[in-house]
Amino acid sequence: MPVNETLSQYSDWSYTTATAIYVLALVFFLIEQSFGAKGRLAAERSGARQLVGAGAPVEAPPPAPVRPVRGRAERIGRMGVSLTVLGVLLHVTALLLRGLATHRVPWGNMYEYIMAVTFIAVVTWLVVLRKFPVRHLSGFMLLPVVILMFVGGTALYTVAAPVQPALQSYWLWIHVSAAIISSGVFMVPGVASICYLIRSAHERDERRFARFAPKLPDAAVLDRVAYRATVLAFPLFTFGVLCGAVWAESAWGRFWGWDPKETTAFVAWVVYAAYLHSRATAGWRGTRAAVINVLGFAVMVFNLFFVNLVTTGLHSYAGVG
Repeated sequence: MPVNETLSQYSDWSYTTATAIYVLALVFFLIEQSFGAKGRLAAERSGARQLVGAGAPVEAPPPAPVRPVRGRAERIGRMGVSLTVLGVLLHVTALLLRGLATHRVPWGNMYEYIMAVTFIAVVTWLVVLRKFPVRHLSGFMLLPVVILMFVGGTALYTVAAPVQPALQSYWLWIHVSAAIISSGVFMVPGVASICYLIRSAHERDERRFARFAPKLPDAAVLDRVAYRATVLAFPLFTFGVLCGAVWAESAWGRFWGWDPKETTAFVAWVVYAAYLHSRATAGWRGTRAAVINVLGFAVMVFNLFFVNLVTTGLHSYAGVG
């Protein structure tokens, strides 16, 4: 079926608008990151001054519940969340319109793949915000999303078109969607583990990252975010690797051939498996676990860009051009 150029144009506009909104939300989150901590510190000092008495100590009445003071920085942070939700709505609109325009699933090339991965990453982060007090970390989560979307929409942009014959299979729905979901979720523990290493380095030596680290969430919170997100993504990633092997046997007559894409995906799987195994058996937590998680994230990024764009193999379906 011919490509619907009108829907394709609307998809591009939605994608561009979503990227711009994410950039604005990023600015709002960075404002909260920069000035919100000062407001919280001032509130803590104000509460401490109320406990200082001028005479002999007296028995203080039980404190009445006080409504938390919401400073301007916190309101800006909440506005950033609202903008992020708006960006997600435009983001999913771009995906749906791309699929309707091409009459297929909208992840047949690098541009569409990055569009889908970043969408999953932002949705996952919004879920994390409901579970953990890490909103002032949102700027650092949106930064790689914005960079990926900018690169995808410029250097990797591909005109809407049918996929190559090799990809015209129902396994495109199963295998690639599992890879997209797991890769998007893996972005969250990657960012959280990097921030954990910065925070823990400051706790060991207060001179290191003195201006930046105190504004990050507690190290224990970052560790829990990284672990729980990895626990969610790893089974999906495993399922995607297995489905890829089945598809390879159907398409090329072998389950595994050490293609660059297959090899790098296997390395990433081993790294994340080592992370979960070390936490479950050896009790590795903290810095050592975070280093392994960051390594896994680095391998995923390497697999996304270098393997797809530089190496040549059976998985060379970047569709750049």
